[in-house]
Amino acid sequence: MVIDTLENLGKYVSLNPLFKDVVDFIKSNDLDSLATGKHEIKGADLFVNIQIAKGKTKDAAVLETHKKMIDIQIPLSAEETYGYTPLCDLPETEYNAEKDITKYAGLADTYVTCKPGEFAIFFPQDGHAPCISDKSEIKKAIFKVLA
Repeated sequence: MVIDTLENLGKYVSLNPLFKDVVDFIKSNDLDSLATGKHEIKGADLFVNIQIAKGKTKDAAVLETHKKMIDIQIPLSAEETYGYTPLCDLPETEYNAEKDITKYAGLADTYVTCKPGEFAIFFPQDGHAPCISDKSEIKKAIFKVLA
């Protein structure tokens, strides 16, 4: 997991060859003005989902992991807290290959908060529980990057 400011996202391009395309997309598009929904950048290998997500409590947020994709999550309208538990500390449970997601019961081990202008990167080994907020809705960008 990586937490940082958007101005530093370019420092992480060596972690995945598609991260440069994420940086270029952010430089040439205003994420706040993009319509909700899926925007393909490089087909199924790289796209961004612009969402209006419902804010959840820590108890209601669900831990998840992805085997094929990396998430770069960027809150746009309000602070968003993410629960975090390393995959190695999570129990084995059913993986949904079609949706590339495994969901886990229980609370996360730790929590981090990002403000607009910051991002969180979650790799396949990072269990994360998104959308924790005291706001009823959070507009956010989720870049899905082939791991």
